[in-house]
Amino acid sequence: MPSAIDPEDMVLRHFYAELPSRFAWFAGRWWHDLRLCWYTADKGLWVLVLAIGLVIATFGFTLRAVFAHQDDRRNLTCLARNVYFEARGEPTAGQYAVAEVTMNRKASGRYSDTVCGVVYQKSWDPLRKRYVGAFSWTELGAVPAPRGEAWLRAWKVAEAVYYRREVPALESALHFHATHIKPYWARSKQPLARIGRHVFYE
Repeated sequence: MPSAIDPEDMVLRHFYAELPSRFAWFAGRWWHDLRLCWYTADKGLWVLVLAIGLVIATFGFTLRAVFAHQDDRRNLTCLARNVYFEARGEPTAGQYAVAEVTMNRKASGRYSDTVCGVVYQKSWDPLRKRYVGAFSWTELGAVPAPRGEAWLRAWKVAEAVYYRREVPALESALHFHATHIKPYWARSKQPLARIGRHVFYE
């Protein structure tokens, strides 16, 4: 004896079978209405709206590029000042190393996410019981403006490291100190290199 056919099942099957043709009909109708709207619409208004949109988009992109350039310039200046005041008397390799430490700190996630933030960051020193700068020159208050060949050299080094034009030599270096001092934190760090009058650590 043949099994009874469920009416609801038949309805569902019929519905799913007609889905592609219904979708095609709706899509065709939508496309037809869209073309009709375009042909009957005032083209001048559309052109005006498009022109205004392009002007706004161009202005937005230009503004964004200007702000990005200003940020780069500000961070590059901070990096160059750090190279200048920390290592202007060092060999070129030592200046590159100081710039790399600065950029490594920015990329590490443990320090500020801007170059200027890294350079001027202060942290609590339990021995001196006060906040101290990450780089000693930032605690000197008013410092003379960088100038001369040493400043041009520091700027070139900063540009090369900031824009990754040089292959990094100390990719994991986050700390350094002058060879004539023995800071307490150095005992817990892994030394990587001695360049000029600085020792660099992970």
